[in-house]
Amino acid sequence: MIELYTWGTPNGKKASIMLEEIGLPYEVHPINLRKREQFSPEFLAISPNNKIPAIIDRDGPGGKPLTLFESGAILIYLAEKTGKLLSKDPGKRYQTLQWIMFQMGGVGPIFGQVHYFLGADEKVPQAIARFKKETSRLYAVMEKHLANHEFFVDEYSIADIAIHPWVGRYERHQVDLSDFPSVKRWFDAVSARPAVQRGNAVPKV
Repeated sequence: MIELYTWGTPNGKKASIMLEEIGLPYEVHPINLRKREQFSPEFLAISPNNKIPAIIDRDGPGGKPLTLFESGAILIYLAEKTGKLLSKDPGKRYQTLQWIMFQMGGVGPIFGQVHYFLGADEKVPQAIARFKKETSRLYAVMEKHLANHEFFVDEYSIADIAIHPWVGRYERHQVDLSDFPSVKRWFDAVSARPAVQRGNAVPKV
């Protein structure tokens, strides 16, 4: 049994989508960010960086409990635990990890910043322009790649799971997906997966 500590953010959805895709049983513990539950001593004992998602695998390596935070680490761990959604072929494996790092180092931080500055009470035009420009650049990177690939690494993988929830907020970062038809084709295909739909509905509150 996996214990999942999460909330309805793109990073949180990455973990729940993954758990739905691989079919491991899991129990959801909602961490209400609006109520600042991420700062409770109980949650900080699990995720010292006060971020969701986090998991506890009661049947971790060697049969011992394992606690993990950071969504990218959780995706890689669950893929390796089950042998699913991360190719054992070295070339494809490292290509998958490459796109995971692209999401963690680029897509997540940049889209998060544009969300913040667009929604801030006090508008900072220079910051909005900077992060909207970088957001468009990242979409262009994805568009060029996906024009020649069905998924980020040929077959569906944790790379797609990592990126999909962030693209799912395209309206919030003021991107028209019709400007990026290959990204839209990919996004629609991933969105149609039943496990993705179930994972996107977690947590139910």
